[in-house]
Amino acid sequence: MKATLSNAFRQIRSYPSAVVGSIIILLLIFMAIYAMVAIPYSEAVRLWRGADNVWIETPRNAAPAWFNYFYREKQPESIIMRTTDDPSLKQVVDLGGGVATSDFVFEFDYQYDGFPTELSVFFDAQYVAARPNVALKWIAPDGREIPLADLSVRTSENYSISQDTKITRRLGGVTPEKGLFADPKNPDKVLKGTYQLVGEGLVFEEGSNVDVSMVIYGKLYGLAGTDHRRRDITVALLWGTPVALAFGLVAAVGSSIATMFLGAASVWFGGWIDWLIRRINEVVMILPLLPILIMVGLFYSRSIWVILGVVIVLGIFGSGILSYRAMFLQVKESGYIDAARAYGAGSGRIIFRYMIPKIIPTLIPGFVTQVPAFVFLEATLAVLGLGDPVLPTWGKLLNDAQANGALLNGYFYWVLEPAFLLMLAGLGFAMLGFALDRIFNPRLRGI
Repeated sequence: MKATLSNAFRQIRSYPSAVVGSIIILLLIFMAIYAMVAIPYSEAVRLWRGADNVWIETPRNAAPAWFNYFYREKQPESIIMRTTDDPSLKQVVDLGGGVATSDFVFEFDYQYDGFPTELSVFFDAQYVAARPNVALKWIAPDGREIPLADLSVRTSENYSISQDTKITRRLGGVTPEKGLFADPKNPDKVLKGTYQLVGEGLVFEEGSNVDVSMVIYGKLYGLAGTDHRRRDITVALLWGTPVALAFGLVAAVGSSIATMFLGAASVWFGGWIDWLIRRINEVVMILPLLPILIMVGLFYSRSIWVILGVVIVLGIFGSGILSYRAMFLQVKESGYIDAARAYGAGSGRIIFRYMIPKIIPTLIPGFVTQVPAFVFLEATLAVLGLGDPVLPTWGKLLNDAQANGALLNGYFYWVLEPAFLLMLAGLGFAMLGFALDRIFNPRLRGI
């Protein structure tokens, strides 16, 4: 068997499809390892659930940032400035008696052709009884000064400039994210240049402090864009890889190996064991897999591991057991099996040392080509809303995209990215599996 496998690995290099398939699989494995190292499981779950407003500074439904390479008019990416990151943005002057000014200036150069989607200012204040006061104003590149708001800041304050109707009225009915950046001579065009958000703060107690963050939400974000809950889709694309590979490999290998053992036992022992296995096989073959998994997800558990266990159990007694049984019937009649019987080898030794090794070369192409089927099965359940409620997966992305009308609203990236990875995984395993089938089955080499 070792010689057969070693020869197979040498022959793989002579099949371009096997080489390409192997490269694709190695790429997916690298993505899976990177995801688990860079984003630990607990962190991935926290990010995907959006706990603690982790995505509050992320734009909603933003396309990937690399789309700008294909746009003639450059669309804005998010601009984030914080006084905690750069203390020089804030100036504090003690006026005595516990009173102090806490002024800040956020200055940024805006050279995009499109308008931002939202504008927000976040305050983090420390005080005992008297709230700090902050007055905000906007300074455009042409020198225009537009007062925004006069706020009494709480411990954690989120001031959404885009939702302030007073500013909208002040701008003549134009939304702030457009009116504050518009060219007065051509309101449909962006006035490019250096903008300033100026805040004049006042604290009334010793030790009081105000830190400020400004977020100009863009239309593009990150490597994969964002969804309707502002989540970075990259998290689900990365973590969907180990989930898909684990589900596909465990289901394919587990069901194939167990089926092979049952086929060998059925042929070798015969009698009531063979009868029982065949009757179970006949029952399982008429059971519809997908409706059963849907019922398990609806009435018992949507955990991916529970679903995986059901898939393996039903796969063990599927149609594959008939194929293995036919192969083992031929192996059982071989001369070396009679020789093993003659020198007194036990049933376990004959099954595990003589029968199964003869079939393993045909097992490998089989479970490699089965992996994509199980990967797509997991994605299908997630698209139907029966995916694991905790893990971010490719199927969940597609389910969220469908539920929120991604295609109707033009968010094609939301659908195409997970679909591309699903097809890539299927292509990689299929190309390698078909090549291995030709290597281990000489009758197919001339086809």
